[in-house]
Amino acid sequence: MHPLPEGPLRRLVEYYETLTRETVARLGDVYAADAAFKDPFNDVRGVDAVRRVLLHMFDDLTDARFVIREGVAEGNQAFLVWDFTFKVRRWQPAVERNIHGASHIRFDGDGKVGYHRDYWDAGEELYEKLPVFGAVVRMVRKKLG
Repeated sequence: MHPLPEGPLRRLVEYYETLTRETVARLGDVYAADAAFKDPFNDVRGVDAVRRVLLHMFDDLTDARFVIREGVAEGNQAFLVWDFTFKVRRWQPAVERNIHGASHIRFDGDGKVGYHRDYWDAGEELYEKLPVFGAVVRMVRKKLG
C-alpha cells in the first residue's frame, strides 16, 4: 500500500498490520470507548467487546495477519481494502486461508475509530473453502447463479 499521511487512518493501518494477541490490549489507543464493530459474524459495541472479538480470533486461529492493500479517506471516514490470512487451529492439516475484504471506518472527534464495519462474503471467502461443507455451498451457489 502507498504510504499514508500522518493521522488516524495511518495509525489504524499500522495497528492492524502489526496486530498480535499481545497488541489487542492497546485497542483503546485507536478505538473509542463506545466504538461499534460489525462483520459477518459479530455486531458489538464498546472497545471491550471489540477486544473480545479479536481475542476470540486469536484463540481459534494461528498465523493471523492483515495486509492493507488500499485505503482512502475523506473527512472523518475511510475505506480500506485488505487481505486476512490465517490457519485454523483445529483443522489438520493447517492450511493457510485468505479472506479478501473491505472496511468502512468513521473516526470520532479525537481521531479514534467510532464505527468499523467489515464487508466480506463469508460464503465465498470461508464456507466454500471448507472440506465437504464447501462442496455443498458451491453447488447451491451454482444452482442459484
